[in-house]
Amino acid sequence: MQAIQTAIPDVLIFEPKVFGDDRGFFFESFNQRTFEQLTGVRTQFVQDNHSKSAANVLRGLHYQIQQPQGKLVRVIAGEVFDVAVDLRKQSKTFGQWVGAVLSAENKRQMWVPEGFAHGFLVLKDNTEFLYKTTDYYAPQHERCIRWDDPELAIEWPAMAGNASPVLSAKDQLGLSLSDADVFE
Repeated sequence: MQAIQTAIPDVLIFEPKVFGDDRGFFFESFNQRTFEQLTGVRTQFVQDNHSKSAANVLRGLHYQIQQPQGKLVRVIAGEVFDVAVDLRKQSKTFGQWVGAVLSAENKRQMWVPEGFAHGFLVLKDNTEFLYKTTDYYAPQHERCIRWDDPELAIEWPAMAGNASPVLSAKDQLGLSLSDADVFE
């Protein structure tokens, strides 16, 4: 597995070494020792989540202001544009974002550390998205920033048929970065 740097040094893209032949493929999707060596982070993942979505579904930008979650995310069917936004007030990259296409085909993963908001736009129907988290889901601490906040100016890819994103009721109520709770 190799780590690919992003514009925000704490967010990494992992690209596995895939072994394939006429039978199919094999790759190691997670190894604690390798993860710690590549990230410099000693953590324990406590929860795995799995979602399935149609094209143009946009989930996020989510985070927990207390019990923050680091997330290791990947796609096992379909494709997403995955985004991490730095919400650490003292960080040099506060308010900046990075995005990457994750797909079943490229088998890439993104490490989204604690202190970041996370979201993704589904680019293909029947996309299945998996993520490991470093803390448990705590709905009382969950927050959401608007996917289209002009201050963030995230460059989302065009949606199928030039459609608008499909948002949950919760995500429709997301706040702007300037009004959101952030990490001190």
